[in-house]
Amino acid sequence: MAGLALEGPNPDVDVLDGINGLAKEAPHWVNRAMEYIGEYGIIAGLAVLCLIAWWGARRKSDAPAAVAGLVWAPLAAGIALLANIPIRAFVERPRPFKDHAGLEVLIPGKSDYSFVSDHATLTMAVGVGLFVASRKYGLIGIALALAEGFCRVYMGVHYPTDVVGGFALGTAVALLLAPVAQALLVPLMTAIGRSRVGGIAWLVRAPGGGAASGVAGEARGGGHGGHGGLDAEGERVVAGGSAVPSRRRDRDKDLAA
Repeated sequence: MAGLALEGPNPDVDVLDGINGLAKEAPHWVNRAMEYIGEYGIIAGLAVLCLIAWWGARRKSDAPAAVAGLVWAPLAAGIALLANIPIRAFVERPRPFKDHAGLEVLIPGKSDYSFVSDHATLTMAVGVGLFVASRKYGLIGIALALAEGFCRVYMGVHYPTDVVGGFALGTAVALLLAPVAQALLVPLMTAIGRSRVGGIAWLVRAPGGGAASGVAGEARGGGHGGHGGLDAEGERVVAGGSAVPSRRRDRDKDLAA
């Protein structure tokens, strides 16, 4: 495409030309769908994926640690987006459609800088964050992030290297800060799971499952490590099943004698 021609070979522009060229030949409804998917749909899908993963994590025996890992995924995305602010200001790379008039731009009017892609950064940070907590959901999240990167180039709003840079930034934040995040979030989630204020423990563990099972087991064991409990008459029962006489029963025997 003549509008994308530069002096000498430029793989970044060549890939942009090839992917964005698909939008020129696609039906209008396909481009409209890609516009909504690339701008909002995949991010919404990742949010739903996080909720599904959280719902299952609450039922695990290590619910606080599992939920802490899932909480880190959106937090990592937020930190990565903040880290991208100075990067964009330093690089100051214009959007591709500002330098290449031949592009099919599905979302016109974007005036901020191009490198690195916020959408690619956010989605990959969430995907890798999910992968740290759950391989199954993480693979789905990473696949959605890759689809997001394709959409941004297809829409003509980013160069391929903008997307690759976003993937690298999101991955770096999600992986490098994960140990620190877990060290801070696990105690917090544990405290929330044990809280009796306003039912917020429901956010970390499901009623009757996960961390709650240990509490229920302790209650069934009488709260004394399973060594004894109380019988129907309120007497202490040892592991063998015999009742331990109370002081009142001993006193009654003395009086009878």
